[in-house]
Amino acid sequence: MDGDRVEVDGGIMEGGGQILRVSTALSCLLGLPLRVRRIRAGRSQAGLRPQHLSGLEIIRDLCEGKLEGGEIGSTEITFTPGKIKGGTHIADTKTAGSVCLLMQVAMPCVLFAASPSELHLKGGTNAEMAPQIDYTVMVFKPIVEKFNFTFNCDIKKRGYYPQGGGEVVIQISPVKELSPINLTERGTVTKIYGRAFVAGALPIKLAKDMAAAAVRCIRKEIRDLYINIQPVREPDDQAFGTGSGIIVVAETSTGCLLAGSSLGKRGKNSDKVGIEAAEMLLRNLKHGGTVDDSLQDQLIIFMALANGVSRVKSGPITLHTQTAIHFAEQLTKAKFTVTKSEEDDPSKDTYIIECQGMGMINPNL
Repeated sequence: MDGDRVEVDGGIMEGGGQILRVSTALSCLLGLPLRVRRIRAGRSQAGLRPQHLSGLEIIRDLCEGKLEGGEIGSTEITFTPGKIKGGTHIADTKTAGSVCLLMQVAMPCVLFAASPSELHLKGGTNAEMAPQIDYTVMVFKPIVEKFNFTFNCDIKKRGYYPQGGGEVVIQISPVKELSPINLTERGTVTKIYGRAFVAGALPIKLAKDMAAAAVRCIRKEIRDLYINIQPVREPDDQAFGTGSGIIVVAETSTGCLLAGSSLGKRGKNSDKVGIEAAEMLLRNLKHGGTVDDSLQDQLIIFMALANGVSRVKSGPITLHTQTAIHFAEQLTKAKFTVTKSEEDDPSKDTYIIECQGMGMINPNL
């Protein structure tokens, strides 16, 4: 450490933008000056992309901090946080960079602000290599709200690869502290539903084909449930550019939500898009966890901040999750343990992620 600057190696483990998101959010929350080196060393194009720079800038603006090295392609940044303030903040990737990832970095911070916040996030809403906004609303939101806070997510406009042009507005009020969660009972699948969408120049038939292919694929494994996947054409005034995709969600008797999703692209058969989403959902259901592989790592920072012991039963621990745990432990006093879940039948690959949270208290409330 240089003075009291926490040193983070951005090239280890998952080696991508997630290290930056977790470490800058925690730096902001804990008032720890931070240096991140070797940013995205594990990626084909190392250094900051527009996506990551926008995330850093919104954190800087949220807490009136100081950011050095904040330019595209930079592989080292230093960040000195100030006091987190509420109000309106805008982040614009000016590309198809994911608004959902911008939300991931900002949300933990604004929960501990002095007043309510409104985040205007611009970029891609349904982009590769990131959760789709539909996933954020249908799965992430209801589960993360179990930490005892609520937020509102208004999709003003959808944006797709390569131009982006989407916008969502997140409204969130601060909390005194976060409650721990206990998600250890999977229960049985009671409902399967979703949406298959097209926007721009694409015909609704593509959405219908994606939905039908997903239903056929799920039917092979799960015969006795009605599967309701709505094909939709996004209204022209609510979408920028051309895009397509699908999300399918399974809900269980204990309130778990697990999903599979996929995006269409030029030259990719619409049946294939539907089948990819269905197969992802079936894989997530097979491991017997209470969360799917996309949600796993998104919960780690909240577990670390919560006041008490959280437990989550999951499938195999993803590299993203291992990375989030590593940096949450480096920066906070939270302690994580991951153990193979024994009570299940041995053929199931399930784990219990347990965390003694640091008990972050909002100093402003």
